Amino acid sequence: MGTSTKVVVTGLGATTPLGGDVASTWEGALAGRSGVRTLEYDWVAKYDMPVTFAGQLVVPPEEVLQRTEIRRMDPTAQYAIIATREAWKDAGSPDVPGERLGAVVSTGIGGVWTMLNAWDTVRDKGPRRVLPLSVPMLMPNSPVAYVSIEVGAKAGAHALVSACASGAEAIGYAVDMIRAGRADVVVAGGTEAATHPLPMATFAKMQALSTRNDDPAGASRPYDVTRDGFVLGEGAGIVVLESEEHAKARGARIYAEISGVGLSADAYDVAPPDPSGEGQERAMRLALADAGLSGGDIVHVNAHATSTPVGDGIEAKAIYRMLGGDASHAVVSATKSMTGHLLGGAGALETVFTVLAVQNHLAPPTINITEMDPDLGIDVARDVPRALPDGQIAAVNNSFGFGGHNVALVVQSY
Repeated sequence: MGTSTKVVVTGLGATTPLGGDVASTWEGALAGRSGVRTLEYDWVAKYDMPVTFAGQLVVPPEEVLQRTEIRRMDPTAQYAIIATREAWKDAGSPDVPGERLGAVVSTGIGGVWTMLNAWDTVRDKGPRRVLPLSVPMLMPNSPVAYVSIEVGAKAGAHALVSACASGAEAIGYAVDMIRAGRADVVVAGGTEAATHPLPMATFAKMQALSTRNDDPAGASRPYDVTRDGFVLGEGAGIVVLESEEHAKARGARIYAEISGVGLSADAYDVAPPDPSGEGQERAMRLALADAGLSGGDIVHVNAHATSTPVGDGIEAKAIYRMLGGDASHAVVSATKSMTGHLLGGAGALETVFTVLAVQNHLAPPTINITEMDPDLGIDVARDVPRALPDGQIAAVNNSFGFGGHNVALVVQSY
């Protein structure tokens, strides 16, 4: 095995604000439907939350998992297991020795619900009342631990944490595992369950969240001149990756190839991106080089595009430069306009979207653009899906995170 090893996608799984599985999520995205709605939790009024909406799961874990599983897992792990079971079944439940099977599942924030509930218990009822599994539930590697146990992955279970780039970086690391010969099959992706008053309050205090409380469905509006911040989302995206050799030998259905991985760091600030966009552009160019492609070969970009006033423009200009100063051949989609921002799960879900876009030759729309920012230079699919060219095509999926983490993945037709 080596860098010449092709890594292909054979299974997809998701649970999201658009649907409880991949099919309903993809259908919702193509329909341009918003998964964002007003929160109905008691704590919204109790704490006088400045932001009262988010992208919430359509199908609660309680409808899918057993009660014993709910009790033993933080929501981050619950979401990951739901998506993993779908992806593993979708891949045909590969018969692979555990020593040749890996798992890489990341989260940006981790078990915030478990941690803060445990602290409330200690403070209000005393240490003897705390749940004995609190630490295994709250640790950020808990989702991948449960995933590795679920599928019997013994080649390695890894949880890379890079804020909102975590899910995409997990997939990139999984590609590297297969190329290096450490595994033949890897279950990879990201998960997040941060619809909790603490992260929502702190994001709001940073002025990072949209405050359109009167219009939740229209709040996430990447590239619109009135965009005012991102919308929090929750859920998980999981892919099953295999070496081409292994997938072909077992007659697997192949969705696409992950042909390029590009990683960089801004080394600029712990929160905002480098205004030059140089690190983002470099990640994209490294991914292209890894895939043996140029910007002119790219016909679709699933952009990070969170709907922040500054971030969207920085990325758009970096995309324009990556494409060679001519964006007419690439359709850009900002799917966070529909799902909200899944933080550590975003890059994984958007990899699922990119794989389906390449397979179906269809770029999902960006919704809520009433007046396009005139200073971006990119061609955005607005309101309705856009057809992509026939034949073999290639796309880029971007994910960037607080701390200056930049990840770009190239997805190609197989």
